[in-house]
Amino acid sequence: MQSLYDLQLSELEALVTSMGQPAYRARQVWEWAYRRLAASYDEMSNVPAALRSRLAAELPLPKLMTVAEQTSDDGLTRKKLIRLHDGRLIESVLMLYDPRGDSRGRATVCVSSQAGCAMGCVFCATGQGGFERNLSTGEIVGQIVGFAREQAERRGRALTNVVFMGMGEPMANYEPVMRAVRIINDTAGMAMAARHITISTVGLVRGIRKLAEEPLQLGLAVSLHAPDQQLREQMIPTAHRFTLPEIVDACRDYVSKTGRRVTFEYCLVSGVNDAPAQARQLAALLDGLLCHVNLIPVNPTGDASIRRPTRTRSLTFQRALAERGIACTVRAERGVEIAAACGQLRGAGNGYESPAPTRRRTSAGAH
Repeated sequence: MQSLYDLQLSELEALVTSMGQPAYRARQVWEWAYRRLAASYDEMSNVPAALRSRLAAELPLPKLMTVAEQTSDDGLTRKKLIRLHDGRLIESVLMLYDPRGDSRGRATVCVSSQAGCAMGCVFCATGQGGFERNLSTGEIVGQIVGFAREQAERRGRALTNVVFMGMGEPMANYEPVMRAVRIINDTAGMAMAARHITISTVGLVRGIRKLAEEPLQLGLAVSLHAPDQQLREQMIPTAHRFTLPEIVDACRDYVSKTGRRVTFEYCLVSGVNDAPAQARQLAALLDGLLCHVNLIPVNPTGDASIRRPTRTRSLTFQRALAERGIACTVRAERGVEIAAACGQLRGAGNGYESPAPTRRRTSAGAH
């Protein structure tokens, strides 16, 4: 069954008018859902009771079930393990940034787009668990609204950013993800600025090219993790579908069409992809491209072969890029003590299990 969070405003208006109500009633419901962050139709006091009852029966206003939650020692990172209606488990993370170090005082939600992931990245807990299914638009939006509501109830900061960097490959679930983007971007509701929304991908070229044609000025983050194709295929077993030259070419096209800078995510794994020579190789690959490289020292996953480089080695890699004109930063560590990296809370050893994953790939992810 669809939920309220699955519909765009125009679709809600069509549904409400089909129920014999004026279209403005849909806008009232929309404002309650996305501005006042109502948890139930009962709170929508200016909406007729009969309409509320019918909508509750035919278009539920769901609340995702949190089965575990962890908060970092500094209180700035909060991670949820969420059980979906069919028992699948996903994760969402809220990251708050201290205004003293970040003048904007950002409040960023990192959302999942799939239960599990088919990409198989060797350093990622989600990738090692296999693919289960795509999330619906409503399940994606529900993660965002849930954190927004909690922040409002705690009188905390309103959400400022949404990043599709949680479990799954967003480009392999493109249409539901983009519907979710349009819903949270709608100025009649949450009004999340498009420039504050980032879509990540492991490099699905078709998705990058589609995103370049979207009218919204969304951010694009591409996970590279290696400066050459051979190593990349070792780290990302599915990378043979989309070569580095194809990915970089699609990114150049994205920059040309949108004028937006591309962020490249590069997970540093000690002794694997963190040598200065590899930094120079990466700089040559990205030469002349409007981009920023985000260096991410890997979070431990339990695999002894996946080790975090020292801070000195990470900074040496950064310096080698910067010396060749590549804008780059080493990402500040967030929530390491609560296993905040993708898939870690859901993973084995936490006492929570999802139904057995399938190994099938989504058609949108086939390249």
